[in-house]
Amino acid sequence: MSKRNLSRQQRWRVEKIQAERAKRAEKRDADDTDKLAAGEYGAEQTGRVVAHFGRTLEVHDDQGNPVRCHLRANLDGLVTGDRVIWRASNDGSGVVVAQLPRDTVLKRPDPRGQLKPVAANIDQLLIVFAVEPAPHANLIDRYLVAAEATQIPPVLVLNKIDLLPEDGGELGLLLERYRELGYPVIRTTTASEDGLAELRELLTERTSVFVGQSGVGKSSLIDLLLPDEELRIGALSADSRKGTHTTTTARLYPMTGAGVEAGELIDSPGIREFGLTHLDEQEVLDGFVEFRAHLGHCRFRDCRHRQEPGCALLQAVENGDIHPARFASYRRIVESLDTGPGSF
Repeated sequence: MSKRNLSRQQRWRVEKIQAERAKRAEKRDADDTDKLAAGEYGAEQTGRVVAHFGRTLEVHDDQGNPVRCHLRANLDGLVTGDRVIWRASNDGSGVVVAQLPRDTVLKRPDPRGQLKPVAANIDQLLIVFAVEPAPHANLIDRYLVAAEATQIPPVLVLNKIDLLPEDGGELGLLLERYRELGYPVIRTTTASEDGLAELRELLTERTSVFVGQSGVGKSSLIDLLLPDEELRIGALSADSRKGTHTTTTARLYPMTGAGVEAGELIDSPGIREFGLTHLDEQEVLDGFVEFRAHLGHCRFRDCRHRQEPGCALLQAVENGDIHPARFASYRRIVESLDTGPGSF
């Protein structure tokens, strides 16, 4: 996206607003420093960022109690899921004084194509698809490539299994192919509790994020997993059952009491779908796990895995070590990077 040309007056106004914001942030930071020096804040303690609201954060202490905390000027970039050090104030608020190291971070491109963190310390990405609308293998592969690029373990969740034929049909065969590649596969439905048992077990003692296309039932699943969070989703359409979110900020929800022991769910419309436009061809190649054993064995170092003689991937397809549909999916994704589609 090209930058909009601004007039001299517009640039002056932007710079003025930014300077005023920086001045206010410096004043807040100085006030916090004075209060810390004066002993108006308590001892340091650890916490978890639950939600982000501009210059303030909602932090849960070690007992799960929410505290609204100020964000010091030198700590920009904190996101939901971050672990922090904070100190409590006498008025019940607090100030975050340090960020602890992240285990993982989920990023998305912003409108200008710059990668921005949206959530941190995630244990798994749950890629949700459904019997209806019928999923395409290339769509699932795109999500798996995106998940591999984040280095956050993916889990495939097939929803609405009550609509599957008894023998599982072609979709059942597709799932088995992914299971053979080592990906966990969960089958579930909101039509019965039996379909949710395995999902709840998987969520226990983990921080999870749901991603997936619209219409696959993510909102319905989250409703069942978070039965006490009615305010999270606005009015529900009676026919589609798709949630209308009242906020765009990512928020972390504890799932204790929802049949999950000590599990957490980060929910945000902004991280439910994420494309591949920020990845390069090598990152896409690395996202196909079964390719890895064959990489580096092509005759030519600059092999593009198209029609080159001595291509190890093409030979693996011919030998049956790589499924032809997966290789074709890889080629479509690489070609889509050249044409630059907006998303999935």
